Amino acid sequence: MTNGLENVVAAETVLSDVDGQAGRLIIRGRSLDELAGRASFEDVVALLLEGFVDGLPADLPAALGRARAEVFAEVSALDAGLLARSPIEAMRALLARLADDEDAATALRLIAAPAVFTAAVVRAQAGHAPMAPDPALSHAADVLRMLRGAPASEPEARALDAYLVTVCDHGLNASTFAARAVASTRAGLTSAVLAGLGALKGPLHGGAPGPIIGMLDEIGAPENARPWIEAQLDQGERLMGFGHRVYKVRDPRADALKAAVRQLGARHGRLEFAEAVEAAALAVLKDRKPDRALQTNVEFYTALLLEALAFPPDAFTCVFAMGRVAGWIAHAREQALGGRLIRPQSVYVGPRPRRAA
Repeated sequence: MTNGLENVVAAETVLSDVDGQAGRLIIRGRSLDELAGRASFEDVVALLLEGFVDGLPADLPAALGRARAEVFAEVSALDAGLLARSPIEAMRALLARLADDEDAATALRLIAAPAVFTAAVVRAQAGHAPMAPDPALSHAADVLRMLRGAPASEPEARALDAYLVTVCDHGLNASTFAARAVASTRAGLTSAVLAGLGALKGPLHGGAPGPIIGMLDEIGAPENARPWIEAQLDQGERLMGFGHRVYKVRDPRADALKAAVRQLGARHGRLEFAEAVEAAALAVLKDRKPDRALQTNVEFYTALLLEALAFPPDAFTCVFAMGRVAGWIAHAREQALGGRLIRPQSVYVGPRPRRAA
């Protein structure tokens, strides 16, 4: 039996290809190198949804801006109960209020929703009133403005844009598989997105970047990196930000996000320190686990980038969802249009009833 469906092909897709041996990610025929830092998030949304969602507007950036304004009405449902929850739980509850349809308007509202709701929740939890979207801005620029209450600089907006593009789709990962499974029942796009969000929340998937900030804070200085890392491994702890289920070489998304952090400039942070921690971690992992390919993954520089952009660590998974929601919707529509109900078999290994005497 295959543990975790390893190497089981569960879908054919035109959306993305993850080559773990070569360290390459392809999204609808274009490499990540071509897209990250070059194409806007709106460009990639159009690329992913083309042919799967009928009636997409020709001016997609303007339509996505209008969708942000539309979903902001749901922010009025934020109450003390939701604000006492984690940002992703509060955001998920607001998202569940959206209609469960399959049309272009629904798709765009679902893509807008994680951005609008995350910014509103983070501000409200900090004691500030949520800010209404500005439909005239790019998606990335508006997210940062809604989060911080002030316009973002152009480099900051470009950096967040690069992040959203980098994480928009990544093969048949756990959250995308969950979204496709729900879509195969014809439940609707909102149900599929909620399934993806529920899977993304887990610490073995998208719920991991936040603790990396804690790791960097605990290490404190480059000279402490190796002793701290060795102590963690001695205690049997997993080293966050290193190793990946698919990639046997360096995760290409890590380099794309490292470049995005660098373009923010030295005033934004801890890149040099993080590079020292990364080097120490890779050296220790090579010494301790020479038979395993444990390279830097997307989580490490995700944490550094989102910290520099002033997202609180407990909202990092919400920002991941802002980008990945485009992929979930594209996969949900691909599954609904061309796939069957997903119904794998299981092998019963429990007790058998005793025969009557």
